[in-house]
Amino acid sequence: MRYLAGSFSAIFLAMAALTQPAVAADSFVVKDIRIEGLQRVEPGTVFSYLPVQVGERFTPEKAADSIKALYATGFFRDVQIQAQGDVLIVIVDERPTISRIEFTGMKEFDPEVVRKSLRSVGVADARFYDKALIDKAEQELKRQYVSKGLFAAEVVTTVTPGARNQVAIFFNIDEGPVAKIKEINFIGNKVFSESTLRSQMQLQTGGWLSWYSKDNLYSKQKLTADLETIRSYYLNRGYLEFVIESTQVSITPDKRDIYLTISIREGNKFTVKNISLAGELLGKEKEFQSLLTIKAGDTFSSAKLAESTKAIAEKLGSYGYAFAVINPQPDIRRDLNEVDITLVIDAGRRVYVRKVEITGNSK
Repeated sequence: MRYLAGSFSAIFLAMAALTQPAVAADSFVVKDIRIEGLQRVEPGTVFSYLPVQVGERFTPEKAADSIKALYATGFFRDVQIQAQGDVLIVIVDERPTISRIEFTGMKEFDPEVVRKSLRSVGVADARFYDKALIDKAEQELKRQYVSKGLFAAEVVTTVTPGARNQVAIFFNIDEGPVAKIKEINFIGNKVFSESTLRSQMQLQTGGWLSWYSKDNLYSKQKLTADLETIRSYYLNRGYLEFVIESTQVSITPDKRDIYLTISIREGNKFTVKNISLAGELLGKEKEFQSLLTIKAGDTFSSAKLAESTKAIAEKLGSYGYAFAVINPQPDIRRDLNEVDITLVIDAGRRVYVRKVEITGNSK
């Protein structure tokens, strides 16, 4: 029996052999291919990945290609290629399959939802066990706990071998306490005080009702929403160029207390110098102008600007332009702290109702 290549290292041995003169004994016409070691994978699956068929000449190059192709499927943890006369023998060692996935100690998340997420990345019952995927799943679980403020959460994965080359996977979780917000600090605020800005946020440092509202428990989702609220607060009060430059979340060594630091750049307060309409006005400019809730001389407000564009879009919809788009274009005059706003109207195609059907009317 000729041993052409075995295990993963054989790939490199076979590739190295390519630099040597071809050995006649290692090159032959394949009269038959035999697969050994299969448990769940169908022989046809292996044949479909092999770069050689019966009747073709088998070479050391194809030995290396065969091993690489079969390893790439993810089905096998070891692949060997042997030859017996003119018979090619492929010996494989299948990866274990997952018999079940269990979670212990999980309270923050619905285990079924987590199972569904794992299934989407290839970790599920009856799938082949891949340690790299399990490690990624463990790290992702930890990240999800951190986003919920459970910085002390620990996730330990146990893989238990079972019968018929199967493994059971257990995610053992100690969620620990939710980290509480100790301080919320702002850097760069001059117009509004820290207390004013903090009052806009869902997240708080805690008070006598925090046991009920849980507003002092850190949540990444709540922080994201709070940052958007602060941004809107400034934009609705004229600070057109307001920017949140950075957000720092610091946690104490015991992972119980959190300090939030939000760095902002307020910019200047802008007044609307002029607001005009352009684009497809359809002869209704005065009507559209009457819908504007933001006027020349007003302090700039993104909320009022949004109300105005929505009102015009809805009016266009009543005329059959269901997909109209209104694009605000600001012209900022920083030296005067003024802004000119042009609302460019794209009415789009007019929509007509061809047929109205009423069902269920029995009277």
